[in-house]
Amino acid sequence: MFASIVEKAKKNAPSADFWSLSVIESHSEDLSMRQGVMEPLSRDIDRGAMVTVHHAGGTGYAATVNLSEDSIKSAFEQALAFAKHTSKHALFDSRQVPKSAESGSYHTSVKKGWYAMPLKDKIDLLKIASERLHGGQDRIVDWTASLSHTKEFRTLVSSDGQAINQTFDYFMPNLAATAHHNGVTQSRSLAGHGVCRQQGLELLGELDFLGKANTISAEAIALVEAPNCPSGTMDLVLAPDQMMLQIHESIGHPLELDRILGDERNYAGTSFVTLDMIGNYRYGSDLLNVTFDPDVQGQYCSYAYDDDGSRAAKQFLIETGILKRTLGGAASQARTGLSGVANSRACNWNRPAIDRMANLNVEPGSSSFNDIIGSVERGIYMCSNVSWSIDDSRNKFQFGCEWAQLIENGKLTTVVRNPNYRGISATFWRNLKMVGDASTFEVHGVSNCGKGEPNQSVRVGHASPTCLFSNVDVFGGE
Repeated sequence: MFASIVEKAKKNAPSADFWSLSVIESHSEDLSMRQGVMEPLSRDIDRGAMVTVHHAGGTGYAATVNLSEDSIKSAFEQALAFAKHTSKHALFDSRQVPKSAESGSYHTSVKKGWYAMPLKDKIDLLKIASERLHGGQDRIVDWTASLSHTKEFRTLVSSDGQAINQTFDYFMPNLAATAHHNGVTQSRSLAGHGVCRQQGLELLGELDFLGKANTISAEAIALVEAPNCPSGTMDLVLAPDQMMLQIHESIGHPLELDRILGDERNYAGTSFVTLDMIGNYRYGSDLLNVTFDPDVQGQYCSYAYDDDGSRAAKQFLIETGILKRTLGGAASQARTGLSGVANSRACNWNRPAIDRMANLNVEPGSSSFNDIIGSVERGIYMCSNVSWSIDDSRNKFQFGCEWAQLIENGKLTTVVRNPNYRGISATFWRNLKMVGDASTFEVHGVSNCGKGEPNQSVRVGHASPTCLFSNVDVFGGE
């Protein structure tokens, strides 16, 4: 797709130890209907390039939205100048970072593309969903149905002959309803933040999008009529759409190797994980198996190569509860001498790649949903994140959910509102008591994980079965 730009780069590339060019183009469209009224259509096209130069141990970057030959030449000149300057002050010699010459491609598997459905039909679908969300109920005071799609093209070439082309289709449908009754206001949505997938419009059928609109409306009304969540120490069963955030905050961020090395300290904090823990630290119970897996069909952050050109493959980060490796790309691996994964990622053409989560999953266990619920004498089942707070070492946390039901003598009983729980990452995962089987496994994602200076907001995928934790501090929001 970017053949002419690549040729310009090769023609104007500097005489340096190493250079690479990354070109990114994205086409986004967002449709949203609130309270039955169509909001303004949002369309965006963005394209630009980032050049990276390693020379004499230093590293330089320069980005440009102008893809003319003169602009690319200028970007290379600036990056080379920065590399020469940083070589005098670098804490790490960039020549020690291994480079790959492997080439390849990746394309999202799509059965029904975004543009296969006319705009009018998409709007009609949102209208039907909106009507179902409201359902003629006076207690539903706000409701929204939305569809968001981005198609992204990424090309990476380097002085080592690497040539990588990847195309992604990101799709995020969402439904939300807010109910109010007798001074109580409660909201219910589709998986808390919308369902994030690398997929086409076929996802709508898989989700039963219109059917979910009826369910969300009914559950919002049930919540305003429900009692407040009780407080106490009890068993906690988390649905996959809440496990998603639990994984993200208390495993994903603490295991980012650049964070462990202190790179994020003044902005997003550090990690309770230290280098000497790797290979021996008991992160969770024997049931905890966590993988970096960039090849799950339909997951939000599947890819073949990261943005430094490293080939991605499934790796265990935590196996039978023991920390095996961290989320460190090629540069962080070279800095520490530790093994990592291909997770060096940039949010767009105007940012350099840094260590980021990608697809980070809890592997399925052997327990059915009924087995898990049936094992609980006194506990609570929570779904769909609504709030989160975690300290700057990613250790102590407090999360709130949209929906919860009490578990009494092995059965789901009373619906309760404002459910919250808190814990310490270092001990919470050791209380993992049961892990759901493949029938409870769901694929989710996060569309706006923030990190880095300047800030980068990236897509992240998380998949998990339903899980049971013992001795958790649960409390209500009132």
